Amino acid sequence: MTDEDAGHYARKHAQGTRVNPAIRDALLERTKDGKLPCAIAFDIAKRLGVSPGQVGQTADLMELRLVKCQLGLFGYGRRKSIVKSVASVNPELKKAILEALINDRLPCRRAWEIAAAFGIHKLRVSAVCNALGVRIKPCQLGAF
Repeated sequence: MTDEDAGHYARKHAQGTRVNPAIRDALLERTKDGKLPCAIAFDIAKRLGVSPGQVGQTADLMELRLVKCQLGLFGYGRRKSIVKSVASVNPELKKAILEALINDRLPCRRAWEIAAAFGIHKLRVSAVCNALGVRIKPCQLGAF
């Protein structure tokens, strides 16, 4: 969603989509100033045994703004993204990223899996994707 859509996240979902009460309560407990950090959303999903997408959908319906993407792609104030390119790319990492592409994009979930498999920070995967001209999409929380 664009900056113009800020505060209108529920529009992404079908009319009549209901809020999950358990997720709503957890979000109310853990959000501040209408902002939901990515890491908190994933923690809630894990704690409640629901998918990150369900937490993201509930956040949208509650008009909460997702911030501090763990891949560094959005939610960092005026800078928005904190991803920087890298000068050199590990050939094995490049291969893993390119093999995981779907329609020329790397799903967020696969980026996380690649980071875990290589024992590197998620931001490093984003930086390599940036250097390769690969976009990361879709977001597990439904932000993009």
